[in-house]
Amino acid sequence: MLSALSTRPAGQSPRTMNLTLGLSLGLGLFLAGLLTTEGQRKPIFSSPILMTKVYPRGWKEEMNAQNVAKRNMEFGLKMLRKLAANSPRKNVFFSPLSISSAFSLLCLGAQDSTLAEIKEGFNFKGMPDRDLHQAFHRFLYQLNQEKEDIKLLFGNTMFMDRKLEPQQKFLRVARNIYNADILPVNFHDLEDTQKQINEYISQKTHGRIDNLVKNIDPGTVMLLTNYVYFRARWEHEFDPKQTKEEDFFVSRTQAVKVPMMFRAGLYDMGYDKQLFCTILEIPYQGNFTATFLLPDKGKMRHLQENLRADAFGRWKQLITKRVVNVHVPRLLISSTYNLKKTLSELGISRIFEQHGDLTRISPHRSLKVGEAVHKAELKMDEKGTEGAAGSGVETLPMEKPENFTINRPYLMVLYETRMPSPLFLAKISNPKGK
Repeated sequence: MLSALSTRPAGQSPRTMNLTLGLSLGLGLFLAGLLTTEGQRKPIFSSPILMTKVYPRGWKEEMNAQNVAKRNMEFGLKMLRKLAANSPRKNVFFSPLSISSAFSLLCLGAQDSTLAEIKEGFNFKGMPDRDLHQAFHRFLYQLNQEKEDIKLLFGNTMFMDRKLEPQQKFLRVARNIYNADILPVNFHDLEDTQKQINEYISQKTHGRIDNLVKNIDPGTVMLLTNYVYFRARWEHEFDPKQTKEEDFFVSRTQAVKVPMMFRAGLYDMGYDKQLFCTILEIPYQGNFTATFLLPDKGKMRHLQENLRADAFGRWKQLITKRVVNVHVPRLLISSTYNLKKTLSELGISRIFEQHGDLTRISPHRSLKVGEAVHKAELKMDEKGTEGAAGSGVETLPMEKPENFTINRPYLMVLYETRMPSPLFLAKISNPKGK
């Protein structure tokens, strides 16, 4: 995602981050500030300060985190409905948590009606600022982990022009709560700054994402990047030898050939009579799960329009572990969104306008978000990560297997099991990405 804070209309600047699921996941979120001011070489920041390894503890902090997680789920589903309605036959894929994290960070700099509108649009209304930011602090600590079979990196970096004089309180809280590195750059040397940013993101994503920033608008004074890098093995991998070309019905009368993965195993599965959909959970190593929602024929629109956060709690009573023959398409898709347009349609517009109030970032500048672009890529295959070995044999009980075949459009949620907030949401209309 990319956005521009400016005193004048911002030009288009495509900047992307790749995101892959099953093989690996990564996402870029960008907020760039544009001002018609001259830069200086004198740095105003110290070395980057990382968030400490201490996170909020206690029942109140846990309650705040669960509260924000549910609110973020509602925001994600609301955005999914909007994106799917705007392009009914296209794939949808994005990270609600990344988008919410960046705009929650922007709440540190917003005031009055601009702040109220962000909170309303992102379902943060009624939450004290301290509770909101404390919850995201907990998310950042809980999500960041690096083990043999799983790696999840989630963080923020602000590249700021040496001329900009931001509020020290804004910088301090951004560092301590949102794990934000504060890096001084010279936006008057756009070529060198672009190189620095691309090298930084490449390092953070272990080389998966290169040449992220293609160009930077003249006058930029701040670029906020929010990155997510996820790589994990399936708990039980699919056997590539079992993958075969099969039909996937993109509509009632049209089908495309897709490589369909197959595995027989023990999975949590159930049926939701209210939403007319079958639920299947495929776990990754660690605490991460991909939930697949396959609507009955002709019921995708009903599922999209009626899916709410409380359904995930209801499913705990509906799903049971059983032997399932799973057929899931291998896929590779890419999605790009103009979030300025989408969020404005969701009621978040003042931050994009001249009269928006972001004076808690810099009281001497008139800032606005000039553009917001989000691009993500999704890849899912038989393995959970590059070069992963087989995960061994699974002993199955002697019972007749259920069948779960994804051969028509479906929804997918990838989440961390300890918090009910989606890392990624997807609607797959065509696994071939067209």
